[in-house]
Amino acid sequence: MPIRPPALDDRDFAALVDELLDRVSAHTPEWSPRQGDPGRTMIELFAWLVDTLLYRANLIPERQRLAFLRLLGIGMRPAIPATGIVSIHRDDALSQSVSLLPYATIKGPVPFETKSEIMVLPVAAETFYKRRLTEAEAEEFIDIQAALKEVYRLGGQSQATPYVTTALFADGQAESFDLSTQAIDRCLWIALLAPQPELVDDVRETLGRTNEDGQSPLINIGAVPLIDLPDQFFGPDAVEIGPRARLPFTWEISTGREIDNRPEYLPLRELADTTNGLTRPGVFRFALPAPAFIGALSNDVQIASAAGTGDRPPRLDNPEIAARLVTWIRLRPTARLSHFELSWVGINAVEIDQRQTLRDRVLGTSDGTANPAFALPNRSVDPDSLVIEIDEPGLGYRPWRAIEDLALADRDDSVYQLDSEAGSVVFGDGLRGALLPVGRRIRVAAMRAGGGTAGNLPAGSLSEISAQDLRGNPVGKLKVQQPLPTQGGDDAEDLASAEQRIPAMLRHRDRAITQSDYRQLAADTPGVRVGRVEVLPRFHPHHVSTTSALTREGVPGVVSVMVLPFQGNAAPPNPRPDRPFLETVHAYLDSRRPLGTELYVIGAQYRPIGLSVGVDLLDGFDYSRVLLEIRTALFEFLWPLIPGGLSGTGWPLGKSVSDRELETIVARTDGVRSVDKVNLFVQVGDRWSLSETGEIKLERWELPELLSVVVAQGKTPETLASLPPIDDDDLGVGVPVVVEVC
Repeated sequence: MPIRPPALDDRDFAALVDELLDRVSAHTPEWSPRQGDPGRTMIELFAWLVDTLLYRANLIPERQRLAFLRLLGIGMRPAIPATGIVSIHRDDALSQSVSLLPYATIKGPVPFETKSEIMVLPVAAETFYKRRLTEAEAEEFIDIQAALKEVYRLGGQSQATPYVTTALFADGQAESFDLSTQAIDRCLWIALLAPQPELVDDVRETLGRTNEDGQSPLINIGAVPLIDLPDQFFGPDAVEIGPRARLPFTWEISTGREIDNRPEYLPLRELADTTNGLTRPGVFRFALPAPAFIGALSNDVQIASAAGTGDRPPRLDNPEIAARLVTWIRLRPTARLSHFELSWVGINAVEIDQRQTLRDRVLGTSDGTANPAFALPNRSVDPDSLVIEIDEPGLGYRPWRAIEDLALADRDDSVYQLDSEAGSVVFGDGLRGALLPVGRRIRVAAMRAGGGTAGNLPAGSLSEISAQDLRGNPVGKLKVQQPLPTQGGDDAEDLASAEQRIPAMLRHRDRAITQSDYRQLAADTPGVRVGRVEVLPRFHPHHVSTTSALTREGVPGVVSVMVLPFQGNAAPPNPRPDRPFLETVHAYLDSRRPLGTELYVIGAQYRPIGLSVGVDLLDGFDYSRVLLEIRTALFEFLWPLIPGGLSGTGWPLGKSVSDRELETIVARTDGVRSVDKVNLFVQVGDRWSLSETGEIKLERWELPELLSVVVAQGKTPETLASLPPIDDDDLGVGVPVVVEVC
């Protein structure tokens, strides 16, 4: 952003002239200066001189602050680019693959680029799973389960478990899905489909042979797991925040053959995995086998009566899709997991970010002065992508390297210092870094820059791409699917925000010693938006003592920092940090803590509560609207962020919930004549239990989470609905059924 100096005195020339004329009329009313009068000329000359002095005076505090920031080494933070995942497909009926160079431009409200090379295969993908039957469907098929066992020749103690082949992530759109609880075989099946039925054999050959550019066939599979943490952060069974363990799973491809009447699958050879074992959104890259090992079993029950049963892929009853089927790819957990949650899976996927790539831009020519500075073509520069080159006689352009601080450089080091936010580079003075000789040209060989909140786009905002193949030729007829919103973009820091960090920097000097240091540093963690920070000294979230009543508190040398992400709406569920959020804050604080301090970064432990309220309404007020406002007021009052609590900064940590305070909140709602009473409920197992004392006491590290509110006109209800039970049936042998659809 341009730096606009603050005005100590904002009077301009016209204002000064008007003020002097007002003083003339007050002190010498007998004189009325007019245009052309020598006295009026003197007034205007004086106003001009004062205006010049004020202009120079207004620059002084700005220069002082900028110089102070520079002496402290506090640079303004650059913009953070939004990131996401898109799926690229050919918009034609060809059977050939095409490889795209990285940094292809994706057009939209703001430009994005692909972060890596991608081979776009000539296949579409539809994702399926073997869905458990609903209660109504199960009752419909309960009489024929024994018959299904005989039809599919399931011997011994095997049980026929009916399922319905169900599409997932339709039209490339994201949705929440849990393999462990929703699929009877706990597997995700991706059907690779040729553009047309007659191209199935050609596509199979393309998937298994080297293309015209000499590349082996590769497939990119994008995966977005649900990575929210469980509610429990405390106790001996809680998992500490640190490097996460990879989930146990494997990717397999069907060969279309059977061995001992069982379908054959080959594990895909993994070349890259940016998901880190499905612990974050990213892309898998696999090598595909030869064409002879790519195929699919028949879906025609007249040919293969066992189609879709047991370990076979789900049966496809849509003849159009079945005719285009090339092969199946299966995601299969290799261990029993209570949850295996996904938001989206798709092929031909690539990661993108909100940056633009620039190449071969001449910045200027050196004039031989010390510490010359040159402006880059863009701001918020990615330091890892920047390549600065200097023209050297007889050698051409030679790269110089970046250094964090020129004060650390020797006199002959070919280095420069980057200001990423401002988009500028500074070279040495001959004592700290080599001095640029006169007449040398400086150019940017490559750089990527961009970012900002404008890049946080909803799903479906990006649809066009401009790409080149490995030979540099433009590639047309490509379409883009954006299944998920792009996230993480944030604007660059402004000067006022940088100045506000000066007092905190002087206090903690980028080191976490006191509680306020931990609180300030956690709130300033780059790359995340923190909504609340609480510091719990001498509190160990995982410690349990058998000899002391204090199970978690009073532990020497331990600091726990509780952080909650920003969430704008006061509506359930309460804000919970996911693992990347906690890891980012932990990594930022861990490098700044004292060596002997044991640091934990945790989320809040919520106490689930429910409320029932009986009210009498005034005449003339809409019944449904008033009840909605009561519910909203109660949620906002118990909210852990702004505007929760009596002070409006969030419900205090460990503060008990009292029915008297809640009655006051209800009574303040427009349209309420009187309040019968407020009943408090706590969760016991899968049911709500009424609090007899009218108060729910919380531990010092707990916050309330309002899950259920029942507002009635008249007498206060004495019960709340039960919590839904959890069903975890054992697996049987899956057999396909067709549910009748009206």
